[in-house]
Amino acid sequence: MEFRKVLALRGPNMWANFQVLEAWVDLGPWKDSPSHELPGFNDRLMGWLPTMIEHRCGLGYRGGFFERLRTGTYLAHILEHVSLELQALAGHEVGYGRAREWLGDGYYKVVIEYEEEEVGRAAMETARSLIMAAIHDTPFDVAAEVAKLRELAHRVSLGPSTKAIVNAARARKIPVRRLNEGSLVQLGYGCKQRRILAAQTDRTGAVAEEIAQDKDMTRSLLRSAGVPVPEGRPVTSALDAWAAAEEIGVPVVVKPQYGSQGRGVATNLTTREQVTAAFEAASQESSYIMVERFAPGDDYRVLVIGNRVIAASRREPAHVIGDGVHTIAELVAIVNRDPRRGDDHATALSKIPLDQIALGVLNDQGYTIASIPLAGVKVLCRRNANLSTGGTAADVTDIVHPQVAARCIEAATVIGLDVTGVDVVAVDISRPLEEQGGVIVEVNASPGLRMHTEPSSGKSRPVGEAIIDTMFTPGDELNPGDNGRIPIAAVTGTNGKTTTTRFIAHLLATSGRSVGMTCTDGIFIRGRRIDTGDCAGPQSAINVLLNPVVEAAVLETARGGILRAGLGFDRCDVAVVTNIADGDHLGVGGIDTLEQIAKVKRTIIDVVHKHGYGVLKADDPLTAEMAEHCPGQVIFFCRNPEHPVVVAHRAKGGRAVVVRDNTIVAAEGEREEKIIALERVPLTHRGLIGFQVENTLATVAAAWGLGLTRDTIRLGLETFSADMEKVPGRFNLLEIHGATVIVDYGHNPSALEAMIDAIELFPASRRLAVYTAAGDRRDCDMVRQGQQLGNAFDRVILYEDHYLRGRPQGQIMGLIRQGLAQGDRVTEIDELLGAVKAIETSLDMLQPGDLLLLQADVIDETVEYVKRYLAASKPQADREPALVDALPMPEVVYATESID
Repeated sequence: MEFRKVLALRGPNMWANFQVLEAWVDLGPWKDSPSHELPGFNDRLMGWLPTMIEHRCGLGYRGGFFERLRTGTYLAHILEHVSLELQALAGHEVGYGRAREWLGDGYYKVVIEYEEEEVGRAAMETARSLIMAAIHDTPFDVAAEVAKLRELAHRVSLGPSTKAIVNAARARKIPVRRLNEGSLVQLGYGCKQRRILAAQTDRTGAVAEEIAQDKDMTRSLLRSAGVPVPEGRPVTSALDAWAAAEEIGVPVVVKPQYGSQGRGVATNLTTREQVTAAFEAASQESSYIMVERFAPGDDYRVLVIGNRVIAASRREPAHVIGDGVHTIAELVAIVNRDPRRGDDHATALSKIPLDQIALGVLNDQGYTIASIPLAGVKVLCRRNANLSTGGTAADVTDIVHPQVAARCIEAATVIGLDVTGVDVVAVDISRPLEEQGGVIVEVNASPGLRMHTEPSSGKSRPVGEAIIDTMFTPGDELNPGDNGRIPIAAVTGTNGKTTTTRFIAHLLATSGRSVGMTCTDGIFIRGRRIDTGDCAGPQSAINVLLNPVVEAAVLETARGGILRAGLGFDRCDVAVVTNIADGDHLGVGGIDTLEQIAKVKRTIIDVVHKHGYGVLKADDPLTAEMAEHCPGQVIFFCRNPEHPVVVAHRAKGGRAVVVRDNTIVAAEGEREEKIIALERVPLTHRGLIGFQVENTLATVAAAWGLGLTRDTIRLGLETFSADMEKVPGRFNLLEIHGATVIVDYGHNPSALEAMIDAIELFPASRRLAVYTAAGDRRDCDMVRQGQQLGNAFDRVILYEDHYLRGRPQGQIMGLIRQGLAQGDRVTEIDELLGAVKAIETSLDMLQPGDLLLLQADVIDETVEYVKRYLAASKPQADREPALVDALPMPEVVYATESID
C-alpha cells in the first residue's frame, strides 16, 4: 500500500468546508483483499485500537466500523478510520473521513480531517504502518507510536493561551490564520484584521511590555500611583543581596529583575545561606537580581482585560502529600503521571521538576528526595506558585473584593497594558489589600491563560472571549457587531472569469473601496500590480486577505488551486460561476467529466455566507443546478429574460439580471428596474459581443449582491472597457495597418466558439488566426479546436512555446493540424516555434481589410509585444491603440443555449 501523493487542502474544498488531507493511495497487491479475508487481521486491529468501537461509520451506530470490518471492507476505508483514531488518541478530536475509488485498479482517494497538518500526515503514515503490521502479523507498539504522535501534537499545536483566543474567535465566526509555527495569529481579513501573539494583542505597546519586564521599574511606577507594592531594590551580588535583606527585614524574596514564569524566584527566605543560594540560582536566569520584602499569604493571579477583571486564580506551589510509604522522588513521579501534566504549556498542568531549586526547597524543610514523609504531610517542591513549575490553580473570581479589583485595574493602566496578568499576594483576596498588608508583586504583559480556562478546581472563565470582545466589538440583537470580515467576491467558471473579476473590482473601486484582486494576470492592490503570472490560486487569495489596506477583495478562483489546496478563504459574500463549458482541464487530476469539474467549481458556492449571494448562469444547466447548494440566496443572470429558470426563480421572489430591449435589467420577483442600455457599456461594444454581455450581467449581479448602489453600478459600467490596460488579452480590439486585430486569451473549444460567433459581426476580406493549446488538454479538444479554426479562418498560424507540459515538440501543432484538415475554409497553415515569432509574423503580413485573431497564450508577453509594435509602427502623435468602431446595432436575438 503506497501513497502516490498527499495533498493538504487547507481551506474549503470539494470534500468539506474545512481542512482535510487527500491521499492518493495505491493498494497494490491488497486491492482485492477485504478485511475479513485477511487471516487474523481484524482481531489484531481491534485489539490494538479498541477505542475504534466508537466509530459509527456509515451504519450510524456505535460499533458500526467494527461490524464493517467483520463483514469485509477495503484497506482504503480502514486507512481512513485508523488515521482519524490515531489523531484522536494524540489529542486532536477529528471525525470526518472519506475513501473513494479513483481511476480503478486499486487506486483510492482517502480523505481525513486534521487539526494540525503535521500531525495529520504523521497519523496517516503511522496508520499505514499499523495496517501493514496487522496484515503481516508483525509486532507493533501502539502505545509508543501514540506517544510520539501526542508529543508531536504538543510541539506543533497552538499553546493554551493562543488556543483559547482562537477558539473564541472561531465561535464568533472571525477568520483565523496562523502566521508562523509559533503563536502569531491573524484574526480577520484585510483592513479589519487584528493579530495576537499568545495572550498579547497588536495593541500591546512595546513600551508597556518593556516596563512590565522590569520588575523594579514596575514596582516604582505602581508605588507612585498608590498601588500597594513590597519594599525592595536591585542587588549586585550575594553579599549585596543579604545586605538588602537586612535593610528590608526578613523574610524576603529573591528574583530576577527581568524574567517570567517564575524561573529563578525564591520566596520566604530568612537566613543568609538561603539568600545566598537563591541569589546564585537566580543568577542562572538573569544578570539582574532584586530582593523584595516577603508578603505573607497566598499567591493570586488576577487577569485584567480591557479595564475589567475577568478572572482570578489562587495558585499553589508545586507540592506532594506524603503517604508514609513512598519517597518524595516517588511521590513526584506519581503526581507527574497525571495525564493533565506535560513537559510544556500545551497541557492543563506542568510536571513538577526535581531541579536544584526543588532540592534547596526540600532541604529547607529538612527533606531529601529519598525522604518518606508521613501520611498527610504537605511537602513543598517550590515556594513560588507558577504553573510552569508544577503548581496548581483554583478559580476565585467570584470572591475578589471590588477594591482589590480596582487596584489591579490601576496597575494595568499605569503600565499601559490591554491584557494584563497581575500577581497579588494576600491572605484573603475577598478583603482590601491595604487592611491586610497585601501587595501586587508583578504585572505580566503576556499572561498565561490556562489557569483560567482549565483551573485545577472551580469554574473555567471565558478569558479568550473577553480578549476577542476587546478586539472586535460584540454584537447584539440590533447590531451585528464586528466579525473582522471584509466583502469578498469569488469568481470561477470555464470562461470569462478574469474579465468578470476585473469588472467587479472596478465597480468596487468606483464605490470608493480599496480593492484587492487576484486573477490570472496577477495580484492587484488598489490597482497596482504587486505580483505577476497566474495568481488565481489560494495562496494569492491569502496574500490579498493578509494585506491591511484591503477593504474589499475580488478573487478569481481557479479549478487547479481548489484541487491542489482548497480555497484561500473560509467564506464569501458573493460567489460567481460564469459557466461550465467543455474542453478545458478535463482528464487532469482525476477530473474527467463536466459534472466533476462542476462539483469542484461549486466549492465557492458552498461557502457563500447565509446573507450572501450565489451568482449563476441560468441557461447553463450545470451552473444553474448549483443553486440548491447555496447557503445564501441566488441571483441568476441570463440574456434571455424569459428563460424558464429565470421565470421560475422570479416567481418565488428571487433576483435575476437579464437583458430586455437591449437594456440591462435588475429583476426581483415581479419588479424590474432598468440599469443601463448596453450601448453605454463599452465592454460589450454596444451589446454586440454576446459573451461580454454575459460577463457584464454577472458583474451587475455580483455588484447587486454586494450592496452597491445603482448609480455606482452605472458609473462603473460606463467607465470599464476592453482595452489592454483594464482587461489585457480579453477581446482587446485594435486597428493595425488598416486591419482589425483582436487579442484574446481564449484557449478552449467553448471560448473559441464564442469568439468565432463574435467576429462574424466584423466584415473582413481575409481572416487570420494565431493559435496554440496547452499540452495538458485532451487530444480530442485540440483536434476540435483545429476543426473550428479550419471552418472560420482563411489562414492559421500555429505555434508552440510555453505549456508543452510533457508533450514532445510538434505534437500540439500536429493535433490541431488534424482538425484543420477537416475544416472547409482554411487554405494556408503555418507552423512556428515561439509565441513572439508567431505574433510578429502575423502582424507583418496584415493587409487593409484583414481580421486577425491573436491568441494571447502568455498574456503579458503578447500584450507587451503588441504595445511595442504599435509604438514602433505608428507616428508619434498616434501611438495609442485605436478602438475599432462597433458595427450598427443588429436585431437582438435571445439565445437559449450557452455560447461560452
